[in-house]
Amino acid sequence: MKRKSFDELTFADDGMFQTVMKNPELSAELVERLLGVRVKQVEYPELEKAIEPYYTSRGVRLDVYLKDEDRAIDVELQSYPQKALGKRMRYYQSMVDCDCLMKGQPYTKLRESYILFICKFDPFRDAAKSGNGLPRYTFRNICAENNSVNLDDKCVKVVYNASAYKSEEDPKVRALLRFIQTNEPGEDDFSKRLSEFVARVKENEKFRKEFSDMNLHDFDIMTEAKEEGLAEGARQKAVENARNLKAAGVDINIIAKCVGLSVEEVKKL
Repeated sequence: MKRKSFDELTFADDGMFQTVMKNPELSAELVERLLGVRVKQVEYPELEKAIEPYYTSRGVRLDVYLKDEDRAIDVELQSYPQKALGKRMRYYQSMVDCDCLMKGQPYTKLRESYILFICKFDPFRDAAKSGNGLPRYTFRNICAENNSVNLDDKCVKVVYNASAYKSEEDPKVRALLRFIQTNEPGEDDFSKRLSEFVARVKENEKFRKEFSDMNLHDFDIMTEAKEEGLAEGARQKAVENARNLKAAGVDINIIAKCVGLSVEEVKKL
């Protein structure tokens, strides 16, 4: 994929999306519009929240994680297809539950949870086999033998397909999906505010520098990996394992030996 320049960034790009969603009002309004639930006083919005219950298990890094007194909501924005979306959502859900329930608390204390994925493509295109597919896919656990029986686990997974925004019946949702897909806010007030916020972020020299440093750092890592002859997939796995071990407090020298990276490489992560 061609690397975008800073000025080409849109709301739907990684980094920009997370930065805009640091604004709790915009974050809450986006959730309310797409999920149709009322977000009360937000306890805290956490961007790229890391949930790593054990150093031997795979941690997750959530794009936008919101909680209020009644529910927990994970929001992810995907610009490009990724494998195993369903299993990814399943694992994210399990990590959110781990984060919400303290040791010794009864299961009744589990909050209502939503895993919301906003995609610029149809992740179920092969299954739908029709045009751009549905604009929204909602998944709940119901009984296969009797659809009127609901497991009532208070867990909802929602996937939006922004490429099918024209098929969305709700005008407010349709306008937001259109903005995400095309970067054109149109006449929708919320989309305009998001677009204006993106413009203000681009004027922020601190964010511009952080974006440039991030891209340069990524480029250096990829160049170094190629020079050492490491396969891209193997390196990504090694980096991920190193970060998980470091977060668990494992000694850097031991991490380097376990994942096959140098001590200096581990220090850079």
